[in-house]
Amino acid sequence: MGDAVANVARRINETVEEEKDTLDLSQSKLINFPDGVYKVLRSVQEKIHVITLANNEIKSLTSKFITNFSQLRELNVEGNNLTKLPDVIGTMLHLTTINLARNKFTAFPEKLTDIKTLERINLKGNEITVFSPVWNAQLLFLSWFTAASPW
Repeated sequence: MGDAVANVARRINETVEEEKDTLDLSQSKLINFPDGVYKVLRSVQEKIHVITLANNEIKSLTSKFITNFSQLRELNVEGNNLTKLPDVIGTMLHLTTINLARNKFTAFPEKLTDIKTLERINLKGNEITVFSPVWNAQLLFLSWFTAASPW
């Protein structure tokens, strides 16, 4: 456990010191996004455009996470235990790509339809059986299982 915490701290410090636009906390054994990270990232928070939280054990993303990183362009939470997204996800005005593959979704996250900048949604490996009639029509225009996807 100590190694996992040290690894997360190292990655966060690199992001701050190098003023990176990417925060990669994949494969860090996280069960949630640590509250202490918000304070550490405060000075570079607005510059972060890509966050990867893939292959952890995260069960939910909080409204606090979404509002603190509202400037994100890409969010990768593949391989976690998410079943839903907070309603505030629809306020992400810059998000173009979201990777929700290999989670526990059974219904399409409706609030994603509020994000007008969204170009790519990856939901592979979920057990989605519920779509709204409005979203069924919109699926014709989105390529959410793109072969060109980096995931």
